Amino acid sequence: MHDQPKYRPLRPVDSFGAIKDERSARPLVEGTVARDQLRQDVEFYTGKVAGAASTAAPQPAASLQSSTPGAQQTYQGFVTEFPIAITPAGLDRGQERFNIYCSLCHGSTGEGNGMIVRRGFRRPPSYDEERLRQAPPGYFFDVITNGFGTMPDYASQISPEDRWKIVAYIRALQLSARATVADVPADQRGRLSNDAKKQDGEARGEHR
Repeated sequence: MHDQPKYRPLRPVDSFGAIKDERSARPLVEGTVARDQLRQDVEFYTGKVAGAASTAAPQPAASLQSSTPGAQQTYQGFVTEFPIAITPAGLDRGQERFNIYCSLCHGSTGEGNGMIVRRGFRRPPSYDEERLRQAPPGYFFDVITNGFGTMPDYASQISPEDRWKIVAYIRALQLSARATVADVPADQRGRLSNDAKKQDGEARGEHR
């Protein structure tokens, strides 16, 4: 078996048949698509509207001057609706993936105070910034996929579906940053009050 005929990767081989370029590794047949890699759903796999030009950074709205303080900004070419159904289980998955891949920089609440930021890494913006609150879901998906600034891409670490679930969780963080008691469902407010009393009791115990 040691001497059986075989090709060694990246080593030249003798010509065989009509192939005379000495390459043992052959290129894929034109038009070949790997299983589950067709990716015809442009919106799902890119976060961008099919056929539309997108901007990697927000551009000033046409009706406003870029120098105007607090001017609204717009994101062009990114999808504004989630291409998958977002369920409670999906949000839980998004939170799990966020805590693994994103919280190191962005912090567990999205304020940009993650552990490696506290140790000197460049601080990312808070998700509560108005320009990011206005950003469509497709923009966040594109940044996770391709990276932006000092943030690397996570396309190889996080599946497209999980990226959308992370974006959904980011939306939840943005909502919670400015939430009030009125935003809590009526049947859950009692639980919120009990949790607050419990935390207060624990804090009092720590100071005794």
